[in-house]
Amino acid sequence: MNEHGPPPLQPVISNAFGAGRAIRHGFFTRAGGVSEGLYAGLNAGLGSADDQDHVRENRRRIAGWFGVGEIALSGCHQIHSADVVTIDAPIPLDGRPKADALVTATPGIPIGVLTADCAPVLFADSDAPVVGAAHAGWKGALTGVLENTVDAMVALGAERARIAAIVGPSISQPNYEVGPEFAERFMTAHPDNAGWFRPSGRPGHHLFDLAGYCVARLQGAGVTASATGECTYADEARFFSYRRTTHRGESDYGRQMSAIMIV
Repeated sequence: MNEHGPPPLQPVISNAFGAGRAIRHGFFTRAGGVSEGLYAGLNAGLGSADDQDHVRENRRRIAGWFGVGEIALSGCHQIHSADVVTIDAPIPLDGRPKADALVTATPGIPIGVLTADCAPVLFADSDAPVVGAAHAGWKGALTGVLENTVDAMVALGAERARIAAIVGPSISQPNYEVGPEFAERFMTAHPDNAGWFRPSGRPGHHLFDLAGYCVARLQGAGVTASATGECTYADEARFFSYRRTTHRGESDYGRQMSAIMIV
């Protein structure tokens, strides 16, 4: 902090959620946090080795951006699954369910996911209103976390044709090299998945378009979908990246939060 107060948060915002019931959302960047070193900025990852007081303060700042207290900010213990949990009250930190997406029709509860290269996806039917947040790594996306989130929203009263989904900052195709077993898994699931890979220049290796794949899966589920386009690997000043950390041999990494709330 400085004499003028804490630095402002600078989330990526989309205009794709329309003009129905007020929806507030943000794909948060590193800006505006108190963490230091490897975690410098707005690290919201409770599972990181960062100073937990710093993480809690960062989370309080995210909750404050939504105009609520920290206790309202709700998330999952993410496990790269296709599991979705529906809530109507905030989830306490020590009660986070093992899942990778949340949906709610209750105002005043920001629901969020943590990422550091995986795709954060925020959903809203602003007319219902119903919102969702999903953590879509390759495994969750392949096994149906996005479609399951849409189904859970429909069960709460959303209409599929009214749902907008935005894929937030994630690792881009030029920076996401994968081995032959990875590509084969996708081709086995569906031959059309070949379109999300291109040769990397190393024998047997490919570059995978995670964001494009997520948008296609969402469109296939009958919702309007788009991607914000930022690359977490390439833009170190704004985003944490697991793969960047791995390539550098660093000991740990921060996580950014993406969250959405019915006002």
